[in-house]
Amino acid sequence: MNDISGHPFAGDAIVLDGVNLSLGRGATRVHILRDIALNIGRGEAVGLLGPSGSGKSTLLMVMTGLERPDSGTVTVAGEDLTRLDEDQLARFRGRTIGIVFQAFHLIPTMTALENVAIPLELAGASDALSRAESELAAVGLTERMHHYPAELSGGEQQRVALARALAPNPAIVAADEPTGNLDETTGRDIIELLFRGHRERGTTLVLVTHDAELAARCDRVLRMHSGQIESRITPSHSPSPACGGG
Repeated sequence: MNDISGHPFAGDAIVLDGVNLSLGRGATRVHILRDIALNIGRGEAVGLLGPSGSGKSTLLMVMTGLERPDSGTVTVAGEDLTRLDEDQLARFRGRTIGIVFQAFHLIPTMTALENVAIPLELAGASDALSRAESELAAVGLTERMHHYPAELSGGEQQRVALARALAPNPAIVAADEPTGNLDETTGRDIIELLFRGHRERGTTLVLVTHDAELAARCDRVLRMHSGQIESRITPSHSPSPACGGG
């Protein structure tokens, strides 16, 4: 998958080597990630599984450049993120990585259409609004695109967030507990849309979850405990349309 600028990259989608991260100071300092080494291939769907506090969300933040490690290297789509300043990181994320958060993070003063168009406009796309309309249609929100977040249900807001993440055609999609604030039925719908986007666009998908059944839909599951990757599991199923292959 190419990024919005049309430049493909060679090699694995994500490579972490010797990554450590601690938060806090002095006696309250906590070692969150410990010597993480990880390769994720292009087009692969990987589930990060583990209990609260295991480090899985922090690992996702490091992969997307939202958190800087204390040591080690983080290479995403061929770019060493540890060498980029904040402005460069923001531009890189905008064209390469789509992120879906548990809490939606929509801009409340903008309509669904405007929220989805933002990353496209920032990337300089001349057809931002028409592309945003297409993305909202793809998640079933054609009739709701001119509504503000407060006028949308939780499931509709997460559909907007997913459309926004996919709009720039990112090489990588990162989802952090995307169904955490949704009821079971609505959450299942969001997951189907997430995997459909992965399958149809050939994106690399990294999904943080505490749900083992959901993680098992991915090509590979990384189980985390106390800031380390405790085990690496390849589910016994054959890649299905829901999982997207890889």
